[in-house]
Amino acid sequence: MKHLEIELKTLLKKEEYDHLKKQFSHIQPVLQKNYYIDTPDFQLREKKVAMRIRTFSDWAELTLKVPQTVGNMEYNQKLNLPEAESYLEKQTLPQGLVLEELAKIGILSQDWFVLGCLATIRYEMETSIGLMALDESHYFDHTDYELELEVTDYEEGKRDFSAISFKKMVSLTKKLLQN
Repeated sequence: MKHLEIELKTLLKKEEYDHLKKQFSHIQPVLQKNYYIDTPDFQLREKKVAMRIRTFSDWAELTLKVPQTVGNMEYNQKLNLPEAESYLEKQTLPQGLVLEELAKIGILSQDWFVLGCLATIRYEMETSIGLMALDESHYFDHTDYELELEVTDYEEGKRDFSAISFKKMVSLTKKLLQN
């Protein structure tokens, strides 16, 4: 599966995250683990391409993100958990869409390296301005808090997202949740 992903993000302070989290209290959070992958000589980073295996409680997916003029073309390949764990352990990739797309951009490596894991607790909901996600992410000894909005129109999304201060963001989030 492929689609154009246009997302806007902002880092939050812990207090801002805690305040917004109250607005998402009716949403069941999802734990996802993102294992970022590159070649030992960083061929993906060199081309500004990102690849990960994301695991959930009962399934996984391999994702390749290729920058476009606006957003990223995202290629997703569904995996079951045992497959994902095997690929991560062996540091190999399955045949399919992602390897085909890598070949198209000139990356033919058989050597893959798991750079690290980012574990995220995500609260996600559809709103009138796009798909909104509130994230608490843990990697190494660090925690980040982030609000993300996935939109279909970059200019409109950018206006909606950048026009709101944190206080407006809280009230907008509250309003969107009520719709």
